[in-house]
Amino acid sequence: MSPGRANPDWSAHEIYMVGGRLERRTSAAPPRSAFSPRERAIIEAADTPEKVQRWLESLPYNHEEHGETLHTFRGVVRANKVHCLEGALSAATILEQHGYPPIVVDLESQDDLDHVVFLFRDGTRYGTVARSRDPGLHGRKPVFRSIRDLVYSYVDPFVDFTGRINGYGILDLRTLRADWRLSTRNVWAVEQALIRMPHRRLQTSDARYRTWQARYKRYKARYPDRRPKFYPSRHRWL
Repeated sequence: MSPGRANPDWSAHEIYMVGGRLERRTSAAPPRSAFSPRERAIIEAADTPEKVQRWLESLPYNHEEHGETLHTFRGVVRANKVHCLEGALSAATILEQHGYPPIVVDLESQDDLDHVVFLFRDGTRYGTVARSRDPGLHGRKPVFRSIRDLVYSYVDPFVDFTGRINGYGILDLRTLRADWRLSTRNVWAVEQALIRMPHRRLQTSDARYRTWQARYKRYKARYPDRRPKFYPSRHRWL
């Protein structure tokens, strides 16, 4: 079963169970010698998901002031800034060097402003590494028994003026022909692959959505320049 097909949870579980071997894999991890000295230093220092999360948080957020970008890890290191999908690609590149399969999860939103996170597993539990303008959409500790449960942990923090998660899909980046690790160009093929792949629908409570949206609106009216951190699930953030 290929990533993003009928059962996303089983796809990711299967990838881990077979040690990351996939029939459709088209790209192998580059040798450490393919990275620049600066890139290697980051890889060697960030040898766990938590350390990669801290590194991503240390970078300025890429607001794309001069036009849209989709940088690889190499591009992020050179630009010294990062946005959501760039963060997921960077985490995948770094942690692949430490034995983690390069798998990402696309959280599909009703307003088409999706969020992409790097997925990892510790024993039988799942966690994520992620970068966002909103702290509630950063990574998660590996405490979730299923990917579906993990996705639900993002539902409340995802709610803003227009955002609401309505589905999710899983993609093993090794199935892509694009050089998503070290290209110096924008890798728009990754974005297109995420858009095209099947997503599993996620049903959430309308009443809960309205409650969190009303709370978000009240918060932003009072603190327009802040990002909310008032979620009860904060103890599960990475």
